[in-house]
Amino acid sequence: MADHHGEDKTFVDAHWLEEHRGDPGLIVIDARPPKEYWAGHLEGARNFDPFPFAHYDTSDHGLQVFRKQHEWIFGTLGVSGSETVLFYENDTGMRATRGAWALEYSGHHSVRILDGGLKSMPNEKLVTAAPAITPAAFREHEHPDMVASLARIRDGLHKHEARLFDVRTPEEHFGEHVRSRHGGAIPGSINLNWTEANAPDGKLKSAEELRAQYARLGLNPDAPDAEVIAYCQGGYRAAHAYYALHRAGFKHVRNYVGSWGEWGNHDDVPIGRPRRGG
Repeated sequence: MADHHGEDKTFVDAHWLEEHRGDPGLIVIDARPPKEYWAGHLEGARNFDPFPFAHYDTSDHGLQVFRKQHEWIFGTLGVSGSETVLFYENDTGMRATRGAWALEYSGHHSVRILDGGLKSMPNEKLVTAAPAITPAAFREHEHPDMVASLARIRDGLHKHEARLFDVRTPEEHFGEHVRSRHGGAIPGSINLNWTEANAPDGKLKSAEELRAQYARLGLNPDAPDAEVIAYCQGGYRAAHAYYALHRAGFKHVRNYVGSWGEWGNHDDVPIGRPRRGG
């Protein structure tokens, strides 16, 4: 598993990419929508937009299906598990982080994200030709410490086992914008829009900036056994938060991949209805 407890391992810059671009063990994945990929991408990049692959079943069987789905996807992309895989999009967004998180969760050990994406490489000449890909035999194995399930959260609510971090918009959190059967939030969750973790240039904020930002919310990476579970609507924005929290120094972070798309469509879980200013 990649060491994402520090910013220098998972997030790399354009200079790193230039240095390693010719490495035979490097696979570059463009996580943008196909239309953007075909309009121009980094030479040699393979396309995988993870956005169509939402998954709202975090039962044991459901999570196995999720991993098996990605086993096939990444194998088709030529990922065997022995390479370094770099994800990018236009900036440090939810697609590249979701792709990286899904690959790590499925058992890959060397994952990188281009911080700032293509915006950090304004002089790069993009190409429209796609590389030939030889499929590989990627075999998934779960990293269970990276994911949270509905059952885990529901069973832990009364025990206060983890801090719940809602990275949806305030309108979603307060139930003003309803995208599931129920509007609202998981009881006790703290809200901050995921975009607040990025700097104006599209890169992830520094570890110091993120720590200060999270401290204002009452999230402290140095608290004993501090665990944070990030969620959104479908586990994409939460994947971005997963890596942002790690950069800030949190060692125990999970992505609730089912997020509100699962929780908000269930009738047997508690629904929090926070009020602005309350």
